[in-house]
Amino acid sequence: MLPGTAPAGAAPAEAVIVLVCNGPGELATWVRPLARRLHRDVPLRPLAPAAAIDLQLVLVPCPNATGSEAQVARRMGLFSRVLPAERFWWLLLRPRRHGPWPDHGVVVFLGGDQFWTVLLSWRLGYRHLTYAEWVVRWPRWNDRIAAMGPQAAGRLARRWRPRCEVVGDLMADLSESARSDAPLPPGEWVALMPGSKRAKLQVGVPFLLDTADRLRAQRPGCRFLLPVAPTTSVEELLRYGGPSNPLQSSYSQGAPELREAAGARWLETPAGTLIRLVEEQPAHGALSQCVLALTTVGANTAELGALAVPMLVLVPTQHLHVMQAWDGWLGLLARLPLLSWLLGVALTAWRMRNRGYLAWPNISAGRLVVPERVGAITPAEIAAEALDWLEHPQRLEGVREDLRSLRGQPGAVAALSRLVRELLPAPRTAP
Repeated sequence: MLPGTAPAGAAPAEAVIVLVCNGPGELATWVRPLARRLHRDVPLRPLAPAAAIDLQLVLVPCPNATGSEAQVARRMGLFSRVLPAERFWWLLLRPRRHGPWPDHGVVVFLGGDQFWTVLLSWRLGYRHLTYAEWVVRWPRWNDRIAAMGPQAAGRLARRWRPRCEVVGDLMADLSESARSDAPLPPGEWVALMPGSKRAKLQVGVPFLLDTADRLRAQRPGCRFLLPVAPTTSVEELLRYGGPSNPLQSSYSQGAPELREAAGARWLETPAGTLIRLVEEQPAHGALSQCVLALTTVGANTAELGALAVPMLVLVPTQHLHVMQAWDGWLGLLARLPLLSWLLGVALTAWRMRNRGYLAWPNISAGRLVVPERVGAITPAEIAAEALDWLEHPQRLEGVREDLRSLRGQPGAVAALSRLVRELLPAPRTAP
Protein backbone atom coordinates (compact mmCIF):
# COMPACT_ATOMS: atom_id res chain seq x y z
CA MET A 1 0.00 0.00 0.00
CA LEU A 2 1.35 3.44 -0.94
CA PRO A 3 2.23 5.93 1.82
CA GLY A 4 -0.90 7.85 2.79
CA THR A 5 -3.45 5.42 1.39
CA ALA A 6 -6.53 4.43 3.33
CA PRO A 7 -6.70 0.98 4.98
CA ALA A 8 -8.08 -1.76 2.77
CA GLY A 9 -11.66 -2.74 3.42
CA ALA A 10 -12.74 0.60 4.85
CA ALA A 11 -16.35 1.51 4.02
CA PRO A 12 -16.58 4.39 1.55
CA ALA A 13 -17.24 7.80 3.07
CA GLU A 14 -19.98 10.13 1.84
CA ALA A 15 -17.78 13.23 2.14
CA VAL A 16 -14.27 14.24 3.13
CA ILE A 17 -12.57 17.23 4.69
CA VAL A 18 -9.03 17.67 3.37
CA LEU A 19 -6.74 19.94 5.37
CA VAL A 20 -3.71 21.17 3.43
CA CYS A 21 -0.50 22.20 5.18
CA ASN A 22 3.21 22.57 4.49
CA GLY A 23 5.54 22.87 7.49
CA PRO A 24 5.93 22.03 11.18
CA GLY A 25 4.79 25.41 12.52
CA GLU A 26 1.46 25.40 10.70
CA LEU A 27 0.96 21.73 11.53
CA ALA A 28 1.24 22.40 15.25
CA THR A 29 -0.53 25.75 15.51
CA TRP A 30 -3.22 25.66 12.80
CA VAL A 31 -3.88 22.09 11.69
CA ARG A 32 -3.94 20.36 15.06
CA PRO A 33 -6.35 22.84 16.75
CA LEU A 34 -8.73 22.86 13.78
CA ALA A 35 -8.69 19.06 13.46
CA ARG A 36 -9.50 18.68 17.14
CA ARG A 37 -12.30 21.20 16.90
CA LEU A 38 -13.81 19.52 13.84
CA HIS A 39 -13.84 16.18 15.66
CA ARG A 40 -15.55 17.92 18.55
CA ASP A 41 -18.19 19.56 16.34
CA VAL A 42 -19.14 16.69 14.05
CA PRO A 43 -18.56 12.90 13.98
CA LEU A 44 -15.52 12.26 11.77
CA ARG A 45 -13.34 9.34 10.94
CA PRO A 46 -11.05 8.04 12.32
CA LEU A 47 -12.21 8.96 15.85
CA ALA A 48 -15.79 8.03 14.93
CA PRO A 49 -15.29 4.93 12.70
CA ALA A 50 -18.99 4.72 11.79
CA ALA A 51 -19.14 8.35 10.66
CA ALA A 52 -19.92 9.27 7.07
CA ILE A 53 -17.19 11.93 6.79
CA ASP A 54 -13.42 11.45 6.61
CA LEU A 55 -10.86 13.91 7.95
CA GLN A 56 -7.66 13.76 5.93
CA LEU A 57 -4.42 15.71 5.67
CA VAL A 58 -2.44 16.49 2.53
CA LEU A 59 1.06 17.92 2.86
CA VAL A 60 2.37 20.07 0.02
CA PRO A 61 5.95 20.67 -1.17
CA CYS A 62 7.79 23.29 0.87
CA PRO A 63 11.53 24.13 1.01
CA ASN A 64 11.24 24.81 4.73
CA ALA A 65 9.66 21.48 5.66
CA THR A 66 11.72 19.00 7.66
CA GLY A 67 10.48 15.85 5.90
CA SER A 68 9.01 14.37 9.09
CA GLU A 69 5.69 16.24 9.00
CA ALA A 70 3.74 13.20 7.79
CA GLN A 71 5.08 11.06 10.62
CA VAL A 72 4.21 13.76 13.16
CA ALA A 73 0.70 14.11 11.74
CA ARG A 74 0.08 10.37 11.89
CA ARG A 75 1.09 10.33 15.56
CA MET A 76 -1.68 12.85 16.26
CA GLY A 77 -4.24 10.15 15.47
CA LEU A 78 -6.67 12.72 14.06
CA PHE A 79 -6.62 11.80 10.36
CA SER A 80 -7.87 8.75 8.53
CA ARG A 81 -5.28 9.40 5.82
CA VAL A 82 -2.08 11.47 5.73
CA LEU A 83 -0.51 12.08 2.34
CA PRO A 84 3.18 13.10 2.52
CA ALA A 85 4.48 15.97 0.41
CA GLU A 86 6.47 13.74 -1.92
CA ARG A 87 3.20 12.14 -3.09
CA PHE A 88 1.42 15.43 -3.80
CA TRP A 89 2.15 15.53 -7.55
CA TRP A 90 1.06 11.91 -7.90
CA LEU A 91 -2.16 12.81 -6.12
CA LEU A 92 -2.87 15.48 -8.72
CA LEU A 93 -2.05 13.13 -11.58
CA ARG A 94 -3.77 9.98 -10.31
CA PRO A 95 -6.04 10.66 -7.31
CA ARG A 96 -7.62 7.20 -7.34
CA ARG A 97 -4.23 5.61 -6.84
CA HIS A 98 -4.37 6.91 -3.27
CA GLY A 99 -7.66 5.29 -2.48
CA PRO A 100 -11.30 6.23 -3.08
CA TRP A 101 -12.39 9.87 -2.98
CA PRO A 102 -16.04 10.65 -2.18
CA ASP A 103 -18.08 12.75 -4.56
CA HIS A 104 -18.32 15.58 -2.03
CA GLY A 105 -15.57 17.27 -0.06
CA VAL A 106 -13.94 20.46 1.17
CA VAL A 107 -10.28 21.42 0.73
CA VAL A 108 -9.00 23.80 3.42
CA PHE A 109 -5.80 25.81 2.96
CA LEU A 110 -3.75 25.99 6.18
CA GLY A 111 -0.25 26.76 4.98
CA GLY A 112 2.04 26.66 1.98
CA ASP A 113 1.37 28.06 -1.47
CA GLN A 114 -2.32 28.84 -1.90
CA PHE A 115 -2.14 27.69 -5.52
CA TRP A 116 -1.62 24.06 -4.45
CA THR A 117 -5.06 23.99 -2.83
CA VAL A 118 -6.58 25.61 -5.91
CA LEU A 119 -5.18 22.77 -7.99
CA LEU A 120 -6.19 20.10 -5.51
CA SER A 121 -9.77 21.30 -5.08
CA TRP A 122 -10.15 21.56 -8.88
CA ARG A 123 -8.68 18.10 -9.45
CA LEU A 124 -10.91 16.45 -6.85
CA GLY A 125 -13.97 18.53 -7.71
CA TYR A 126 -14.31 19.73 -4.10
CA ARG A 127 -15.27 23.05 -2.57
CA HIS A 128 -12.45 25.27 -1.42
CA LEU A 129 -11.77 27.41 1.67
CA THR A 130 -8.65 29.47 2.36
CA TYR A 131 -7.53 30.70 5.77
CA ALA A 132 -5.64 33.90 4.94
CA GLU A 133 -3.30 35.74 7.28
CA TRP A 134 -2.42 38.68 5.05
CA VAL A 135 -3.63 38.19 1.48
CA VAL A 136 -5.96 35.95 -0.56
CA ARG A 137 -4.20 35.20 -3.84
CA TRP A 138 -6.92 33.26 -5.66
CA PRO A 139 -10.30 34.55 -4.43
CA ARG A 140 -12.06 33.57 -7.65
CA TRP A 141 -11.44 29.89 -6.89
CA ASN A 142 -12.55 30.00 -3.26
CA ASP A 143 -16.07 29.15 -2.18
CA ARG A 144 -15.37 30.79 1.18
CA ILE A 145 -12.51 32.82 2.62
CA ALA A 146 -11.64 32.96 6.32
CA ALA A 147 -9.53 36.06 6.98
CA MET A 148 -7.34 36.45 10.03
CA GLY A 149 -8.20 40.13 10.25
CA PRO A 150 -9.46 43.19 8.41
CA GLN A 151 -6.11 43.62 6.65
CA ALA A 152 -6.57 40.45 4.58
CA ALA A 153 -10.29 41.11 4.06
CA GLY A 154 -9.68 44.71 3.00
CA ARG A 155 -7.32 43.66 0.21
CA LEU A 156 -10.07 41.74 -1.57
CA ALA A 157 -11.78 43.27 -4.57
CA ARG A 158 -15.33 44.31 -3.77
CA ARG A 159 -16.83 41.50 -5.85
CA TRP A 160 -15.17 38.82 -3.68
CA ARG A 161 -15.88 40.29 -0.25
CA PRO A 162 -19.23 38.52 0.22
CA ARG A 163 -17.28 35.26 0.26
CA CYS A 164 -15.05 36.45 3.08
CA GLU A 165 -15.55 36.34 6.84
CA VAL A 166 -13.07 37.66 9.40
CA VAL A 167 -12.66 34.81 11.90
CA GLY A 168 -9.66 36.06 13.86
CA ASP A 169 -6.21 34.70 14.61
CA LEU A 170 -6.07 30.92 15.07
CA MET A 171 -3.10 31.47 17.36
CA ALA A 172 -5.29 33.36 19.83
CA ASP A 173 -6.88 30.07 20.85
CA LEU A 174 -3.54 28.70 22.08
CA SER A 175 -4.04 30.49 25.38
CA GLU A 176 -7.15 28.38 25.99
CA SER A 177 -5.23 25.13 25.47
CA ALA A 178 -2.30 26.26 27.61
CA ARG A 179 -4.05 25.72 30.93
CA SER A 180 -1.73 23.11 32.36
CA ASP A 181 -2.83 20.46 34.82
CA ALA A 182 0.87 19.76 35.50
CA PRO A 183 2.47 22.97 36.75
CA LEU A 184 6.24 23.21 36.59
CA PRO A 185 8.22 23.04 39.83
CA PRO A 186 8.58 26.45 41.49
CA GLY A 187 11.21 28.67 39.97
CA GLU A 188 12.03 31.32 37.41
CA TRP A 189 11.74 29.35 34.18
CA VAL A 190 13.37 30.45 30.92
CA ALA A 191 12.51 28.64 27.68
CA LEU A 192 15.22 27.80 25.16
CA MET A 193 13.86 27.38 21.62
CA PRO A 194 16.59 26.62 19.04
CA GLY A 195 14.16 25.74 16.22
CA SER A 196 13.24 22.54 14.44
CA LYS A 197 15.20 22.64 11.17
CA ARG A 198 18.77 21.44 10.75
CA ALA A 199 20.20 24.86 9.83
CA LYS A 200 18.71 26.43 12.94
CA LEU A 201 19.53 23.57 15.31
CA GLN A 202 23.15 23.47 14.20
CA VAL A 203 23.58 27.05 15.39
CA GLY A 204 20.86 27.36 18.00
CA VAL A 205 21.60 24.35 20.21
CA PRO A 206 25.25 25.14 21.08
CA PHE A 207 24.50 28.87 21.22
CA LEU A 208 21.63 28.48 23.70
CA LEU A 209 23.39 25.88 25.85
CA ASP A 210 26.32 28.28 26.23
CA THR A 211 23.90 31.14 26.96
CA ALA A 212 22.15 29.07 29.66
CA ASP A 213 25.49 28.33 31.33
CA ARG A 214 26.37 32.01 31.45
CA LEU A 215 22.93 33.10 32.64
CA ARG A 216 22.88 30.50 35.43
CA ALA A 217 26.32 31.64 36.59
CA GLN A 218 24.95 35.16 37.05
CA ARG A 219 21.49 34.17 38.32
CA PRO A 220 21.78 30.78 40.06
CA GLY A 221 18.04 30.51 40.76
CA CYS A 222 17.18 30.58 37.06
CA ARG A 223 15.76 27.34 35.63
CA PHE A 224 15.59 26.25 32.00
CA LEU A 225 13.36 24.16 29.78
CA LEU A 226 13.61 23.18 26.13
CA PRO A 227 10.52 22.01 24.23
CA VAL A 228 11.48 19.19 21.87
CA ALA A 229 9.92 20.04 18.50
CA PRO A 230 7.82 17.22 17.06
CA THR A 231 10.01 17.15 13.96
CA THR A 232 13.24 16.58 15.90
CA SER A 233 14.36 14.32 18.77
CA VAL A 234 16.37 14.31 21.96
CA GLU A 235 19.09 12.34 20.17
CA GLU A 236 19.39 15.11 17.58
CA LEU A 237 19.66 17.75 20.29
CA LEU A 238 22.48 15.78 21.93
CA ARG A 239 24.25 15.49 18.59
CA TYR A 240 23.96 19.18 17.78
CA GLY A 241 25.21 20.05 21.25
CA GLY A 242 28.27 17.80 20.94
CA PRO A 243 31.56 17.72 19.02
CA SER A 244 29.97 16.09 15.94
CA ASN A 245 28.51 19.53 15.25
CA PRO A 246 31.35 21.58 13.68
CA LEU A 247 29.91 24.78 15.19
CA GLN A 248 29.94 23.45 18.73
CA SER A 249 33.63 24.29 19.18
CA SER A 250 32.75 27.99 18.81
CA TYR A 251 30.89 27.78 22.11
CA SER A 252 31.27 25.90 25.40
CA GLN A 253 33.46 22.82 25.28
CA GLY A 254 32.19 19.29 25.75
CA ALA A 255 28.88 17.61 25.03
CA PRO A 256 25.65 17.67 27.04
CA GLU A 257 24.50 14.47 28.69
CA LEU A 258 21.01 13.07 29.15
CA ARG A 259 19.74 12.74 32.71
CA GLU A 260 16.48 11.41 34.18
CA ALA A 261 15.10 12.82 37.41
CA ALA A 262 11.81 13.94 38.96
CA GLY A 263 9.77 12.21 36.28
CA ALA A 264 11.40 14.13 33.42
CA ARG A 265 14.42 14.00 31.17
CA TRP A 266 17.06 16.71 31.34
CA LEU A 267 20.07 17.87 29.37
CA GLU A 268 23.06 18.57 31.59
CA THR A 269 25.76 20.78 30.08
CA PRO A 270 29.46 20.22 30.88
CA ALA A 271 29.18 23.25 33.19
CA GLY A 272 26.42 21.52 35.18
CA THR A 273 23.40 23.47 33.94
CA LEU A 274 20.24 21.35 33.91
CA ILE A 275 17.71 21.92 31.14
CA ARG A 276 14.34 20.22 31.43
CA LEU A 277 13.18 18.58 28.19
CA VAL A 278 9.49 19.03 27.43
CA GLU A 279 8.61 16.13 25.13
CA GLU A 280 4.80 16.22 25.24
CA GLN A 281 3.14 17.97 22.31
CA PRO A 282 2.06 20.67 22.20
CA ALA A 283 4.24 22.23 24.91
CA HIS A 284 1.97 25.23 25.46
CA GLY A 285 1.26 24.43 29.10
CA ALA A 286 4.92 24.46 30.06
CA LEU A 287 5.77 27.44 27.86
CA SER A 288 2.97 29.55 29.33
CA GLN A 289 4.63 29.24 32.75
CA CYS A 290 7.95 30.73 31.56
CA VAL A 291 8.89 34.31 32.39
CA LEU A 292 11.12 34.66 29.32
CA ALA A 293 12.05 32.75 26.16
CA LEU A 294 15.23 32.83 24.11
CA THR A 295 14.19 31.81 20.61
CA THR A 296 15.15 31.70 16.98
CA VAL A 297 12.85 33.12 14.31
CA GLY A 298 9.90 31.17 12.94
CA ALA A 299 6.48 29.95 13.97
CA ASN A 300 7.68 29.62 17.56
CA THR A 301 7.61 33.43 17.86
CA ALA A 302 3.92 33.32 16.92
CA GLU A 303 3.29 30.60 19.52
CA LEU A 304 5.10 32.52 22.24
CA GLY A 305 3.26 35.69 21.29
CA ALA A 306 -0.09 33.90 21.47
CA LEU A 307 0.86 32.59 24.92
CA ALA A 308 1.98 36.11 25.95
CA VAL A 309 5.49 34.92 26.83
CA PRO A 310 8.13 37.71 26.56
CA MET A 311 11.01 36.71 24.29
CA LEU A 312 14.39 37.66 22.91
CA VAL A 313 14.50 36.72 19.22
CA LEU A 314 17.99 35.69 18.13
CA VAL A 315 19.62 35.46 14.69
CA PRO A 316 23.39 34.91 15.07
CA THR A 317 24.76 35.85 11.63
CA GLN A 318 28.35 34.73 12.28
CA HIS A 319 27.39 31.38 10.76
CA LEU A 320 25.79 32.62 7.55
CA HIS A 321 26.93 29.59 5.56
CA VAL A 322 24.48 27.37 7.46
CA MET A 323 21.69 29.91 8.03
CA GLN A 324 19.82 29.08 4.85
CA ALA A 325 16.47 28.17 6.45
CA TRP A 326 14.73 31.12 4.81
CA ASP A 327 11.31 31.17 3.22
CA GLY A 328 10.43 31.60 -0.43
CA TRP A 329 12.69 31.86 -3.46
CA LEU A 330 15.68 33.03 -1.40
CA GLY A 331 15.75 29.74 0.43
CA LEU A 332 15.35 27.80 -2.81
CA LEU A 333 18.27 29.58 -4.48
CA ALA A 334 20.43 29.16 -1.40
CA ARG A 335 20.07 25.39 -1.78
CA LEU A 336 21.32 25.18 -5.37
CA PRO A 337 24.04 22.53 -5.83
CA LEU A 338 27.67 23.72 -6.01
CA LEU A 339 26.73 27.37 -5.56
CA SER A 340 24.82 26.78 -2.32
CA TRP A 341 27.57 27.92 0.04
CA LEU A 342 28.54 31.11 -1.78
CA LEU A 343 25.00 31.96 -2.82
CA GLY A 344 23.63 31.16 0.63
CA VAL A 345 26.10 33.54 2.27
CA ALA A 346 25.38 36.32 -0.24
CA LEU A 347 21.59 36.00 -0.06
CA THR A 348 21.47 35.73 3.71
CA ALA A 349 23.79 38.71 4.16
CA TRP A 350 21.61 40.72 1.75
CA ARG A 351 18.47 39.78 3.63
CA MET A 352 20.04 40.75 6.96
CA ARG A 353 20.83 44.22 5.57
CA ASN A 354 17.40 44.67 3.98
CA ARG A 355 15.20 42.95 6.51
CA GLY A 356 11.97 44.05 8.05
CA TYR A 357 10.75 42.62 11.29
CA LEU A 358 11.44 38.91 11.81
CA ALA A 359 9.34 37.99 14.84
CA TRP A 360 5.62 37.46 14.26
CA PRO A 361 4.47 39.79 17.07
CA ASN A 362 6.53 42.59 15.52
CA ILE A 363 5.29 41.82 12.00
CA SER A 364 1.70 41.80 13.24
CA ALA A 365 2.05 45.05 15.19
CA GLY A 366 4.21 46.83 12.62
CA ARG A 367 6.50 47.91 15.43
CA LEU A 368 9.08 46.46 17.81
CA VAL A 369 7.16 44.67 20.56
CA VAL A 370 9.82 42.07 21.40
CA PRO A 371 13.58 42.59 20.93
CA GLU A 372 15.24 41.14 17.83
CA ARG A 373 18.98 40.60 18.08
CA VAL A 374 20.48 40.11 14.63
CA GLY A 375 24.22 40.08 13.93
CA ALA A 376 27.40 38.55 15.29
CA ILE A 377 25.82 38.22 18.73
CA THR A 378 27.43 36.13 21.45
CA PRO A 379 26.05 34.00 24.30
CA ALA A 380 27.70 36.40 26.77
CA GLU A 381 25.78 39.35 25.30
CA ILE A 382 22.45 37.52 25.26
CA ALA A 383 22.93 36.19 28.80
CA ALA A 384 23.61 39.74 30.01
CA GLU A 385 20.52 41.08 28.25
CA ALA A 386 18.36 38.24 29.57
CA LEU A 387 19.65 38.94 33.06
CA ASP A 388 18.68 42.60 32.72
CA TRP A 389 15.14 41.61 31.69
CA LEU A 390 14.80 39.14 34.57
CA GLU A 391 15.95 41.79 37.04
CA HIS A 392 13.15 44.12 35.86
CA PRO A 393 9.93 42.10 36.07
CA GLN A 394 7.82 45.21 35.45
CA ARG A 395 9.35 45.48 31.96
CA LEU A 396 8.55 41.83 31.31
CA GLU A 397 4.97 42.40 32.41
CA GLY A 398 4.71 45.35 30.03
CA VAL A 399 5.80 43.12 27.12
CA ARG A 400 3.34 40.47 28.27
CA GLU A 401 0.50 43.00 28.20
CA ASP A 402 1.52 44.16 24.71
CA LEU A 403 1.45 40.56 23.50
CA ARG A 404 -1.98 39.99 25.06
CA SER A 405 -3.33 43.06 23.28
CA LEU A 406 -2.05 41.75 19.93
CA ARG A 407 -3.41 38.25 20.46
CA GLY A 408 -7.07 39.07 19.93
CA GLN A 409 -10.01 37.17 21.31
CA PRO A 410 -10.23 33.37 21.22
CA GLY A 411 -12.82 31.80 18.96
CA ALA A 412 -11.13 31.72 15.54
CA VAL A 413 -10.82 27.93 15.52
CA ALA A 414 -14.52 27.49 16.28
CA ALA A 415 -15.46 30.02 13.57
CA LEU A 416 -13.25 28.30 11.00
CA SER A 417 -14.74 24.92 11.91
CA ARG A 418 -18.19 26.36 11.30
CA LEU A 419 -17.23 27.63 7.84
CA VAL A 420 -15.81 24.22 6.92
CA ARG A 421 -18.99 22.46 8.05
CA GLU A 422 -21.17 24.91 6.12
CA LEU A 423 -19.45 23.80 2.90
CA LEU A 424 -20.21 20.14 3.52
CA PRO A 425 -23.31 18.58 1.94
CA ALA A 426 -26.36 18.22 4.15
CA PRO A 427 -26.45 14.83 5.91
CA ARG A 428 -28.71 12.23 4.40
CA THR A 429 -31.94 11.58 6.22
CA ALA A 430 -33.33 8.13 6.74
CA PRO A 431 -36.31 7.26 4.48
